[in-house]
Amino acid sequence: MNNFDFYNPTRIIFGKGTHKNVGEEVKKYSSRVLLHYGGGSVKKNGIYGDVTASLKNAGVEFIELGGVVPNPRLSLVREGVKLCKKEKIDFILAVGGGSVIDSAKAISLGVYYDGDVWDFFSKKIAAQKTIPLAAVLTIPAAGSESSWSTVITDEETKMKVGYYSNLYRPVFSILNPEVCFSLPKNQAAAGVCDIMAHIMERYITQTKNTDVSDGLCESVYKAVVKNAPKVLKNPQDYGAWAEIMWGGNMAHNGLLGMGRQEDWASHGMEHSLSAVHDLTHGAGLAIIFPAWMKYVYKENLEMFERFAKNMWGVEDLRGEKAALEAISRMEKFFKSLGLPTRLSDVNITASEIPLFVEKAQTYGSKGFFKKLSARDMMNIYKLAL
Repeated sequence: MNNFDFYNPTRIIFGKGTHKNVGEEVKKYSSRVLLHYGGGSVKKNGIYGDVTASLKNAGVEFIELGGVVPNPRLSLVREGVKLCKKEKIDFILAVGGGSVIDSAKAISLGVYYDGDVWDFFSKKIAAQKTIPLAAVLTIPAAGSESSWSTVITDEETKMKVGYYSNLYRPVFSILNPEVCFSLPKNQAAAGVCDIMAHIMERYITQTKNTDVSDGLCESVYKAVVKNAPKVLKNPQDYGAWAEIMWGGNMAHNGLLGMGRQEDWASHGMEHSLSAVHDLTHGAGLAIIFPAWMKYVYKENLEMFERFAKNMWGVEDLRGEKAALEAISRMEKFFKSLGLPTRLSDVNITASEIPLFVEKAQTYGSKGFFKKLSARDMMNIYKLAL
């Protein structure tokens, strides 16, 4: 087990009706906030009305900035930074999924900075000060409600890049499984894959003596796999949504990766896909992760045997056969959720692979389970065809 320093200050407020109390929680930090959200869904499902009523009842004034889309855009982040500076905003409330929360984090980065907020993502400068934020989570997927990461897309250059800082971890996040009842099935499915990928990026490792975090990864992974079909069959299954929503938070709050070397090559490679094609992140991961596994499993067969047995119940096979059977079962599971598992499923052809590799390489080599060269990434994208 490696040395580690675990830190996560985000307060999680979980359960039925909790989002209706957001005003009194925000009031503890500010009386004037930026209310940041996405498209029309939060207004159609009543979440917007509940949140704004709670803010008003608590005496919290809010300036609105909607319009966040999947793969959140740099242009809207820049608009948010300008708005916060102009209106002297000192707190952000993000109401939405990972894209909205990531956008809010990026805005918080730029408020106390005189230059362009993209400087943080292009690694020109490190954050020194941000404005605090909180979240009302509406889509369990990205885990951004308590993570140290944000990922933003520059729509002009088609670069999708992450930044990492403890400064903008939400001071609190509200997780009410009831708000998931109206989620479209494709969003629910993509969210489940995103959660599974966050676990696998940590689980598949070369680090030895990680029994505690191995078990945590396996428990959360199996709970998500077990409950995903339930919510697709019955979108108002509160118990199943509660498992997935809490699992999504556990998958990316940092705990599961403690003491082990994480990988993150698959995420980096997927970012190239969604930056160019505006593909839903979870759908892109359903394509890339199986291909990556097929390419790297021989680097540590013992780890993949454990993955096969403890994640997918492969009891009667060993070695390569066990690894490949587990990957096959995972692909079948993604398909059962209605997710793509090949680039051809989303009309991406081999001619674009060099571009994806170029973008994936922009900020350094990828992966730690196996360090990936440009040729390696080329081969993985080809396996994904």
